Amino acid sequence: MNPDDPVVRLCAQGMQAEAEGRPDAARDLFHRAWETADDDYQACIAAHYLARHRPTPEEALHWNRECLRRADRVGDERVAGFYASLHLNMAKAHRDLGEADRAREHFEQAAARLPEAPPGQYSDWLRYAVADGLRSTGAVPPRPGRPALEALTARLGERGELRALALILPALLGDLGTEEDRVRLAAALHMVHAARMLPEADQAALEKALHTLGGTAAAA
Repeated sequence: MNPDDPVVRLCAQGMQAEAEGRPDAARDLFHRAWETADDDYQACIAAHYLARHRPTPEEALHWNRECLRRADRVGDERVAGFYASLHLNMAKAHRDLGEADRAREHFEQAAARLPEAPPGQYSDWLRYAVADGLRSTGAVPPRPGRPALEALTARLGERGELRALALILPALLGDLGTEEDRVRLAAALHMVHAARMLPEADQAALEKALHTLGGTAAAA
């Protein structure tokens, strides 16, 4: 986004106000952005930020729907990277309203648009949020062995095993339920297992997880 765009500038100021604990000022700036918008692209951006400060799920859904509608009307490369986030926000709004089927549909659409999101930390966060939504709405079946892996990562966190966590968590949290994600998770577990950086009991847990995932545990 162009930081010199007046709508983008107002939204950035709103985010700054939000970070400084001034929610009323943030809302005013986002409303000014909406009123300033003079095309669908600017309106899409403003609607996204307006949706953040709605007092009810119904209003949040309204502004998220408006944001998605405006993006569809733009329909070019300027908004291609927005769609994973837009569908994620729609999914959350429907979930807050107890509309599980609609939420699942939007989580699935968000997953399909993830490759278009610009790479970086925000894209990683989107992936983790979408993966969690897919699991929570039953859009993907539970990955065999996941509870044991979550228990293992909890133990690693308690002990501060940061190297092992740095390898395992991105693959575990970002698992969208695809075969590619299964291979990615198995590869991460294999690297930790092969490094033999963990106590014997945890090495055994990794080996069992690899077997469950269909990976191959490292030789001794």
